[in-house]
Amino acid sequence: MSGRGAPRLSAEGTGLRVAVVAASWHEQVMDGLVAGAQRGLADAGVADVEVVRVPGTFELTVACARLAPRFDALVALGVVIRGGTPHFDYVCQSATVGLTDVSARSGVPVGFGVLTCDDEAQALDRAGLPGSREDKGHEAATAAVAMAVTLDRVAPREGAVARS
Repeated sequence: MSGRGAPRLSAEGTGLRVAVVAASWHEQVMDGLVAGAQRGLADAGVADVEVVRVPGTFELTVACARLAPRFDALVALGVVIRGGTPHFDYVCQSATVGLTDVSARSGVPVGFGVLTCDDEAQALDRAGLPGSREDKGHEAATAAVAMAVTLDRVAPREGAVARS
């Protein structure tokens, strides 16, 4: 965990429609990530938020692909904890490549809040819970809003909120 070098992003997201798509595995970590994303969106003035829960991190991609046309930004939240099999590598790569593809193909920013951790302690330390050192849900939401605002300014989509 670094935490060093992270930008301090802020953007006015009033009028944006944002979906938070969150996996269900590791309930305590996921609840912290979702709460952090909701705080980040509220801090940015985003009032139109839909939270969609999916079974696991692997399912984030298909949910985001289906939701992208209806939203200005998406926040994908999940956690994968390394085990004794290659499953960790497959799920992490699939989520990373899949979510990147959704964003690039749809033009809708996807805030990447997928924790890839060696153990549960690392996940808890990034979940934005009391005592956590980082709040990756908040960071992913803030990044999604900042990108939506930037893209709407430089290349607005039809129906996008006008930004100066």
